[in-house]
Amino acid sequence: METLSRKQEIIVVASRLFKERGYNAVSMRDIAQEMGIKAASLYNHISGKQELLSTLILEVAREFTFGMNRVVKEEVSSIEKITQVIELHIDITVNFSEGLAALNNDWMHLEATDLEGFVKMREDYEENFRIILKQGIEAGEIQSHHPEVMLFSILSTLRTLYVWYQKRGKLDVNLLKKDMVAVLLHGIVPPK
Repeated sequence: METLSRKQEIIVVASRLFKERGYNAVSMRDIAQEMGIKAASLYNHISGKQELLSTLILEVAREFTFGMNRVVKEEVSSIEKITQVIELHIDITVNFSEGLAALNNDWMHLEATDLEGFVKMREDYEENFRIILKQGIEAGEIQSHHPEVMLFSILSTLRTLYVWYQKRGKLDVNLLKKDMVAVLLHGIVPPK
């Protein structure tokens, strides 16, 4: 197992505290206390709480961006692309749940270029997903519902998956992928 650097240890502790209490409720002193060190020692490794938040959120945002860029380039059906996007969200939920919590709950506390960069990545991600949905409608692969309603419905479920997943005791990822794809793409009504 790889040993974490001191900076990585600080990020892990901060991410857990941000998830539990929210960014505004956590101080550098809280992080230091949780680690059993003096608050001043943290500044040997990081510039402050804002750096921790930026690191967490931008890492997850980049994972989404890289994943979506990969999906967009695939020469497969829109259904397969939507399936890959759902699976991407599940993988990020499993591997980055605390960073995902910061991304969903505390992104608005980012500053300057970090905030601009995050918003741009989010907007590009949503636009790429919107395009996939529209292509699916045009190709007759998915029903002709309003793309914004479909986008909202799917992303609302996927964005809060980390909360549900933690409460459910970590279901098998492959089963989760199979069932999430089935429910989000085909609904809960049996075919006639």
